[in-house]
Amino acid sequence: MKPLIIGIAGGTGSGKSTVARSIADSLVDAQVAFLDMDAYYRDHRHLSMEERRRVNWDHPDAFDLALLASHLEALARGEAVDKPVYDFVSHLRAPETVRVEPADVIVLDGILLLVDARVRLACDVKVFVDTDADIRLIRRIRRDMMVRGRPLEEILDQYLHTVQPMHLQFVEPSKRYADLVIPRGGENTVAIDLLLASIARRLHVGAP
Repeated sequence: MKPLIIGIAGGTGSGKSTVARSIADSLVDAQVAFLDMDAYYRDHRHLSMEERRRVNWDHPDAFDLALLASHLEALARGEAVDKPVYDFVSHLRAPETVRVEPADVIVLDGILLLVDARVRLACDVKVFVDTDADIRLIRRIRRDMMVRGRPLEEILDQYLHTVQPMHLQFVEPSKRYADLVIPRGGENTVAIDLLLASIARRLHVGAP
């Protein structure tokens, strides 16, 4: 049986991971595999560290979308893939990969996954997590300082020069491709329950 591929898009810090975890926790009788779009950043090791810091990481061209689309196609055929690992401190793709085995449900999350037609068409269910900009900024600051070891000045500079403009240019317009828009992210339990009910129904219909 072809796996159910669920794409979860939305701005940085919108709560995509919370929604993805809710899906995984609810599907106790199904195998769930995860792909994160952030793992598919292009490798820029030919650039200096200073040049890497100036790369627009929020533009679609920053991602290896052809590789992501090919991995989704392989998983849809029931084949395992080797997902890249990205180091957000050095801005480089790590030499190791992570093996992702075929599963009943594939959950993919990323800010720009609804922008690319190939990735978008691979998703059976397309979700956009919509959260206020100030909440998203606060979450991004916390994440980048605590997890990625970046100074506040660098985080704010990146937000003002690339994150916010790219959100308005690419992320926000991609919302029109979503099957379901979830306001307030992971706090919207009503919308998440509706999504989970739809997923359970699709899995039941597709069962032998």
